[in-house]
Amino acid sequence: MNMTMIPDEKWSLDIGATPRSGDAVKFRVWAPYAKSVAVQLVDQDRVMVPMQRDERGYFETVVTGVVPRSRYRYVLDGGKERPDPASRFQSDGVHGPSVVVDPTSFRWTDVEWKGKALEEYIIYELHVGTFTKEGTFEAIIPHLSYLRDSVGITAIELMPVAEFPGRRNWGYDGVHPFAPQSSYGGPQGLKRLVDACHAAGLAVILDVVYNHLGPEGNYLNDFGPYFTDRYRTPWGSAINYDGPDSDEVRQYVVDNALYWVTEYHIDGLRLDAIHGIFDFSAQHVLKDLASAVHSQAQRLGRQVNVIAESDLNDSRVIDPPSVGGYGLDGQWNDDFHHALRVVVADERKGYYEDFHGLVDLAAAVREGFVYHARYSAYRRRRHGNSSRHCRPSQFVVFSQNHDQIGNRAVGDRLSTQLPWDALKAIQALVLLSPNIPLLFMGEEYGETAPFQYFIEHGDPDLVQAVRQGRRREFAHFGWNPEDIPDPQAVATFERSRLNRERLDDRQTALLRWSQALIQLRKKEPSLGAGDGTIRIHRTWVFDDERVLVMHRWTRDNTASLVVCGFNTSPTTVQLVEPQGTWLRRLDAMDKEFGGSGQGSMPTQLSISPEGASVSIPAYGAAVFIAS
Repeated sequence: MNMTMIPDEKWSLDIGATPRSGDAVKFRVWAPYAKSVAVQLVDQDRVMVPMQRDERGYFETVVTGVVPRSRYRYVLDGGKERPDPASRFQSDGVHGPSVVVDPTSFRWTDVEWKGKALEEYIIYELHVGTFTKEGTFEAIIPHLSYLRDSVGITAIELMPVAEFPGRRNWGYDGVHPFAPQSSYGGPQGLKRLVDACHAAGLAVILDVVYNHLGPEGNYLNDFGPYFTDRYRTPWGSAINYDGPDSDEVRQYVVDNALYWVTEYHIDGLRLDAIHGIFDFSAQHVLKDLASAVHSQAQRLGRQVNVIAESDLNDSRVIDPPSVGGYGLDGQWNDDFHHALRVVVADERKGYYEDFHGLVDLAAAVREGFVYHARYSAYRRRRHGNSSRHCRPSQFVVFSQNHDQIGNRAVGDRLSTQLPWDALKAIQALVLLSPNIPLLFMGEEYGETAPFQYFIEHGDPDLVQAVRQGRRREFAHFGWNPEDIPDPQAVATFERSRLNRERLDDRQTALLRWSQALIQLRKKEPSLGAGDGTIRIHRTWVFDDERVLVMHRWTRDNTASLVVCGFNTSPTTVQLVEPQGTWLRRLDAMDKEFGGSGQGSMPTQLSISPEGASVSIPAYGAAVFIAS
C-alpha cells in the first residue's frame, strides 16, 4: 500500500469519534488484532453497537442518538473494554471511557493570526502543572502580558499535554496522544489558551512525543502492531515505523501532528527525542511528518514550524529534502548547553566529559554541532556530522531546560549553583546568540525553586520501578542516590512550582536584564537570528582570561559586539578587531541590573590596528553597537 501522508485540502481527523450532522457520530478505529469491535455507549446503559471491518483492519460505524460529551468505549472481541486510541478527551483519566468532542464547537477569535517565522521565536518553555498554583491551561492566560511585556518572549512552548496517568507528570508518560490532559482543563482549556496567546501576539509550540508512550494506560497493543521489539528505547517499546503494518502506525502519528496544527491552531511542534524514533525505510517518517505539516500549514495560510530534540548531531534532520534531508525547521542544540555547563559549572561527568570549555562553546555558537564526525570519549566512537552549512537560526540554544534541570539528582537550577553575576553573562550569550534562544520558566528572574521529576502512577510496582530507574540513570554522574527525591511524592511536585509572586531585589534586577537583552535583540538588526548571509557572526575566545566575544553584523553595515565574561576575577583582554568605534549599549554592572556600578566596561571602545585593551570585571557582560 502506498500512503502519501499528505493531507488533502479538506483534511480532518478520520479516526476516533467524529460528530456528523444532527445527532450522529462516526466511530472509526484501526484494530487489526481484533476479530470484532463494538462501540459501548457508556451513558446509554452501555448499549453495544457492532462495527464493520474493512480489508485494512479499520472498524467503523455511524451511530445516531449520540451527542458531544457522550462517553464511549471500544469492546474488542466481546470482552476487552478499552478507551479509543484516538480519543479527543479522557475526562476520567487514562483508564476511563473516551468522550465525544465536537471539534467545530469552539469559537476561535484568531482569524487574522498567521503564525511567526522561526527566526522570530524567543521561546519560553513551561510546564502547565507547575507554572501556576492552579496548574491549568486557563490559569496561564493572565500571565501572558507578563511574558510578552516584562520578559519579551514571542513563543511559549508547552511541555507535553497528552493525557497521562494521575495529575502530576512531566507529560512524557502520555498514553492518549489526541487528548489534552483532563486535569489541565482538557480540550476547551487548551483552545482558550492558544486563542489568548494569539490575541497577545504569542506563538504556541507543543511538545509531542512520538518515540514512545507511557507504561500506564497504554492499550495500543490490544488494537494492533503499534510497537516493535526490533528496537529498544530508554523509555520502553519502540514504535513500529518500518515493520509489517507500519503504514497505519505512521499515518496515526502524522495525523496526530496535523490534528494539533488544524484543530488546536498550534504554531509549532517540538518532537521529543527523535533519536528514539527508529525508521530504516526508504523515506523516514520524520520527512513524511514535516512535509505533511508544512503542506497543511500552507493550506491554512499559517506558518508552522517543526523542531526536533535530537541527540544524533545529524544535519539531515534539518537539511531540506532537495539534498536528502528530512526538512524539519530546526532542532535543539545540546552541544551548546553541554559546553556552557562545563564553562560555568565545571561539570565533568557523564556526557560533559566530551566538552572542553570556551573553545567548544564558541564552536557551538559559530557552527552548531561541536561533535561532527569527531571522537566522543563518552560514546567511545565518532559522533555526528557537519552542520557548518546550516543556518544559525535552525538551532535552538539554552542554558537550562526541563531535562537539564529536572534530570539532575535534586533538580537544582543554575541560580542556586552560581554567582548572580554569572547568570547575567549566561543570559547575554543565550539571548544574543545568532541562534533561537530558549528560556525555561522562571529563568528570566533566577527562580530558585527546583524543577524535579514527578509522577502519579496507580501501580505500586511501576512506581518502584521508576524510583529504581532514576537511581540507575544517575549513577554515571556520580550523584548520591539518597539525594534523589521520590518522584511519586506530592511534595516533589509542590516544591517544583514557581515562586513568581515574591521576587527579591536580585531577581527583579535579573528580570530587567533579561528584558533589556531581548528588547535589544528585537531592535538591533545585527542581533536577530542569523541566516549566514544577511546576518553574519564570528567569535573570539580568550581562553586564559575566560572571555568570549561575538561580533555580529548585517550586509547593510549595522554591527554589534557582545562581550561575555566567565572569568571569576577581573581580567583584561586585547581586542585587535573588529576595528572601529563601538558605543556601549548595555552593561551587566549597571545598578539597574543589580551591578555595583563599579568596574564597568568603557562607554566607548575604539579598536585600532594596534588593538584596544579592555578591562572586564568578574562575570562581566556588555553589548556594544558600532557608531
